[in-house]
Amino acid sequence: MPVTPTRRSVLTAAVAAGAGLLTGCSPAGSGSSSPKKGGTLRAVFPGAGVKETMNPHAQRQFVDIARHKAVFDKLVDLDAALRPVPRLARSWSSDDEARVWRFELREARFHDGHVLDADDVLYSLARILDPRAADHLAKNSLSHIDLANCRAVGKRGVEIALTRPNAELPSQLAMTGTPVVRDGWDDPEHPVGTGPFRYVAFSAGRSFTGRRFDDHWNGAPHLDEVRILSAETEARAAAVRSGEVHYAHEMTPTFARAVEHDSRVRVVATRRSGVQGFALKTDRPPFDDPDAAMAVKLLVDRERLVEVVCSGRAELGNDLYGKGYTYYPDGLEQRERDVAEARRLLRRTGLYNKKVSFYTSTAADGFAQAAHLFSEQAGEAGLKVEITNGPPESYFTDALSMGTVTNHRCGAMTIPTYISERLLSGAPQNATAWQHADFDDAFTAARAVVDDETRTRRYRSVQTTLRERGGLVLWGHPEWLNAVSRTLQGVREAPPNTVDWARFDTVWLD
Repeated sequence: MPVTPTRRSVLTAAVAAGAGLLTGCSPAGSGSSSPKKGGTLRAVFPGAGVKETMNPHAQRQFVDIARHKAVFDKLVDLDAALRPVPRLARSWSSDDEARVWRFELREARFHDGHVLDADDVLYSLARILDPRAADHLAKNSLSHIDLANCRAVGKRGVEIALTRPNAELPSQLAMTGTPVVRDGWDDPEHPVGTGPFRYVAFSAGRSFTGRRFDDHWNGAPHLDEVRILSAETEARAAAVRSGEVHYAHEMTPTFARAVEHDSRVRVVATRRSGVQGFALKTDRPPFDDPDAAMAVKLLVDRERLVEVVCSGRAELGNDLYGKGYTYYPDGLEQRERDVAEARRLLRRTGLYNKKVSFYTSTAADGFAQAAHLFSEQAGEAGLKVEITNGPPESYFTDALSMGTVTNHRCGAMTIPTYISERLLSGAPQNATAWQHADFDDAFTAARAVVDDETRTRRYRSVQTTLRERGGLVLWGHPEWLNAVSRTLQGVREAPPNTVDWARFDTVWLD
């Protein structure tokens, strides 16, 4: 009888396949003071099986984004404060209405020798916006790009015209799913980018290999090769502790506590690197009534969720995304648990002693645990919860339509991007099914304002509406925990989806 390989055995096999490429390593903890050339880095991420892809415009999982980051570049990326910073675009400017933008390009070279030009950028935008490509995640946020009126300005200038003003375009060009590809390229089995590593091999659900690109515009990587592997939590933990891999992405607080005194491993922690919470479907009973949603916001014990699910390594959430980021409303009173008021609202809305369905999964560490804690806390207020478990491989897609309540989490992105991708009518990741034309119009109007102070004030109004009437119950802003071996140097604290996250062109092996 054939034996089906486990994630652990797949990881071990993948590591063994690349072991001969490694340079020698000095003893753990003997960090070098200056970068060294050579060696193969082995990094392991949570996997998504056969759904993993090398199509850079169909990014959904962190493992995909890390692989694409090795091979491709964006025009713009985000720094640790979620502000846009130059990448392939060395500079940008707009007209007075933020309706026509001009980007000046670097002299960057693709892996096949082609030099980046304006046509590559225009083709990339057209590919992202292709109406036939349902899996291109940036398509919704960039739908106001007026392709017919975008144009090249010489070989190094690109003019991007919009159908409506947008002061946030540079930040949106830094979002997930926006890498630049070569004009005419459309073959994910043979990726060609301008990134720091050339594509060598890829097997969905298993591994990727990239080799140093000596002509990268930002300088050649220190490493000879990078191997990015897929594995579940326990396999990642075992692999980094044993030295099989040098970098393990997205580790649990339990793991961080376990390696506190382990000389072989250190944890790189970044504060406020996203959000954890619950999403209530607001397009159907009972949460089409804002009072029913408010009852849930009041019955959750945020401190308990942070203590148990995150082992205390999180800041309390206040039902808004992006604590500490630009445009986050300051001065809001922290929402506290109020079981009596929650019970009153449950009675008023007819939910008292009624049942709601919670669709959860092991797709992310802590999801199932949070769902069961929610069930206990809801029961104390008089709300019954039926928990259903879904497959991790498709959970984030399935959760858009299944369950009255689902787990919700998000890595780092700008607050306007979060709203446009998750809260506008028709947004591709609208987990709460929040669909209100007046909200859409208010947000679009705010985003069009060129004056920073006025735009910030309008964003505050939009977010206040969400907090009071929407279906997001955001209880915590966790630390982002990645584990690295003592032989890996140069890893920086960085929120996920920012320029220094999963950045393997600037690290080196000791």
